[in-house]
Amino acid sequence: MADVIKLARELGAALQADARYEKLMQARKVNDEDEELQNLIGEFNMIMLKAQQEAEKEEKDEAKMQAYNEQYVAAYQKIMANENMVAYQAAQSELEAVVNTVNGIIAMSLNGEDPMTCDPDAQNCTHDCSTCGGCH
Repeated sequence: MADVIKLARELGAALQADARYEKLMQARKVNDEDEELQNLIGEFNMIMLKAQQEAEKEEKDEAKMQAYNEQYVAAYQKIMANENMVAYQAAQSELEAVVNTVNGIIAMSLNGEDPMTCDPDAQNCTHDCSTCGGCH
């Protein structure tokens, strides 16, 4: 079992050495340094806190709850429209795709598939290229 744990740690190190991981870390740093984005996130969190406090009241004000919901949606849209957040989300998606493939290989291997040839991405193939995001 120790060999498996050692290999998992080596895999973790390999993921951290991957350019996609570096891209995500750089995007995170840019987001952390983006004062406008951090202010938007702070406002978003305050709206959520106020909504939670109102929701916990025995007699909550439905008009306030509706207003908080509208503010919540508007704040979220502003955050997600921020160019640095867009870049972060793209970088995160790229790395998640790699991790999902790794997890798929592990799962398929545990089901008896050959870990050297199994392709978790092909499992989702409908063989109808008109519905495909691309496998080639």
